[in-house]
Amino acid sequence: MTDTHVVAVCGSLRERSYTRLSLERVLEAVGEVDATGELLDLREYDLPPMNADREEQGDSAAVVRRIREADAVVLGTPMYHGSYSGVLKNALDYCGFEEFDGKTVGLVAVAGGSFPVTALEHLRSVCRSLNAWVLPHQAAVPNASSQFDDTELANDSIDERLAVLGRRTVGFADIEPDPATFESEENVGAEGK
Repeated sequence: MTDTHVVAVCGSLRERSYTRLSLERVLEAVGEVDATGELLDLREYDLPPMNADREEQGDSAAVVRRIREADAVVLGTPMYHGSYSGVLKNALDYCGFEEFDGKTVGLVAVAGGSFPVTALEHLRSVCRSLNAWVLPHQAAVPNASSQFDDTELANDSIDERLAVLGRRTVGFADIEPDPATFESEENVGAEGK
């Protein structure tokens, strides 16, 4: 067993969430390569809208600590209006360089319709501005309701794509960080939260 620990952050509040089911498959693959993983289900936390004038609010310290202590992170989101969810955005707003600098991040986006490419692009941009190392491989789950048979993936290619994401998140968790990006040097909000 490796000592790599992956936290998968679920940016969906739905009871029957295809994002959560997709992240569970990613975490299953994390376990298949003898690493540990856990789901950070944002439904379980009190996260009021982030107020930069306050140090902590609700359960923000617990969420930030779990992300900071992870060796790698997978961010999962449903696509809303061409981007990622406000729930995930709010959770990420509580974080900064301390949580993401040099950390490997995998991305999963789920859509009720066609490919959620813009949600993945937007998350990639946010992670880059925090100096995270975002895996080139990402997983998109389009037309989500037709991809699952109850709680199991019915589409073998999407199942494999999610599994590869889990394995690569572990495999690249110790990658040497890149030099700071221009975006991160200009991102003063992440320092002061």
